[in-house]
Amino acid sequence: MELARRRVLAALIGVALVATTATALVLRSRPDRVAGHAYPIPSADDRILVEVLNGTGRSGLARSATRVLRRRGLDVVYFGTWEGEGLVRTTKVVARRSGSEDDARQVAAALGSGKVVVDLDTLRRVDVSVILGEDWTPPVQPGP
Repeated sequence: MELARRRVLAALIGVALVATTATALVLRSRPDRVAGHAYPIPSADDRILVEVLNGTGRSGLARSATRVLRRRGLDVVYFGTWEGEGLVRTTKVVARRSGSEDDARQVAAALGSGKVVVDLDTLRRVDVSVILGEDWTPPVQPGP
């Protein structure tokens, strides 16, 4: 009885090994199947570091904006809640380092809205800060 169990276990391990190897070979020969759904990854030279802060009372807005920006190849390194006073009415895209005003315009274009302003703050360690206002609505994503 024990010998039969060992043979069945060995056969199952063999089948799993063959299936794993076959899957790896298929995916290796078709990299578009793996990479086709991933977000674009910017090179170190083209990377724009972004933080997204939710200035509204609507939960989940910073996460939605983060997804939008990442799908457009922007490197969102932090998202969370804005710590300022009151609700923000208009979305602001803030250039945080010298020369990043063009980056801020690119982020605003990716969001589809936002007033670009310059407020240098190198301690934030990002190129652009986004403070989402009540005017920003996430794009409608098609369902599965």
